Amino acid sequence: MTRRSRRPDWRTLALGAALALGVVAALQPEAEAERPTYDVVAFVDITGSMNARDYRDASGRPQSRLEAVKTRLSTAVGRLPCGSRMGLGVFTERRVFLLFEPMDVCRNYGAIAGAIAGLDWRMGWEGDSRVASAVFAALDMLAPMNADIVFLTDGQEAPPMRADMPLEYAGEKDKVKGLLVGVGGTELVPIPKHDDFGRETGFYAMEDVPQASRLGPPPTGAENLPGYNARNAPFGEMPAGEEHLTSVREVYLRDLGRMTGLGYARLDQPDALAQAIAANARPRPVAVAVDLSPLPAAAALLALVALYGVPPLARFGRRRAPPHASRSFN
Repeated sequence: MTRRSRRPDWRTLALGAALALGVVAALQPEAEAERPTYDVVAFVDITGSMNARDYRDASGRPQSRLEAVKTRLSTAVGRLPCGSRMGLGVFTERRVFLLFEPMDVCRNYGAIAGAIAGLDWRMGWEGDSRVASAVFAALDMLAPMNADIVFLTDGQEAPPMRADMPLEYAGEKDKVKGLLVGVGGTELVPIPKHDDFGRETGFYAMEDVPQASRLGPPPTGAENLPGYNARNAPFGEMPAGEEHLTSVREVYLRDLGRMTGLGYARLDQPDALAQAIAANARPRPVAVAVDLSPLPAAAALLALVALYGVPPLARFGRRRAPPHASRSFN
């Protein structure tokens, strides 16, 4: 009498496969692959106009430009591929200040996001906003570091640029890549005003803000301007204007980008900001470790679904199936 060999049924095979695949996933296998990474330093405008509220937070409440930058920039950092590095700096007056040099965005995400969250307009050391001078200074700073730039600003110069003194960039165009990020809406909004204790006291009025630049020598023909006095008012009287209101200066920022070789993007959603960084910064291919554990983990899950999910569904389908009609014979 021959004994019939017993083969394991499919349930045993599915359970064994799920167990084996789970063990493989727990070992966290890795493979080495080449991916584009980016070395960038983000400089954030912390001047007074960045307190203007023309964004909305997740709950729909008005949000300042600076807060919008902080939430979107920290999320965009997390969208960059591992191996990328991000540094952080601030801008006010005509200078930039580097808070820290680029560090790995995956290993140090908590530190980078925490530093971004801690940015505050009270960190500013002067009240002016010389955007072009700050961009030029940032480019000079980053050139020896071989890092690219992300400069986030509304582009509002305070005092405004003089039309009779064209802007020129003395540095080397395209030596540093990256982009200017325009922050703010296109409609003019008021700028909040604060007292010495940082409490909001209203909004700036026209007489509170220089409506024209008084830097440099008086322009040609200044003696014909209203209110001209060679000693006390060589520029004439301050004209009326809208410099106490603010909107993103896109045309100016685009011109500044063309002058320096930088791209331009509006501050919108975090994914769009991360994509703009990748599109304008220089990719640096590096060998990075790719975690392969999701593959066996997904396969183990499919095996368990086949083991415990398919049979009940099949039984349920059989119960719902209508009985076959019996044939009647005459």
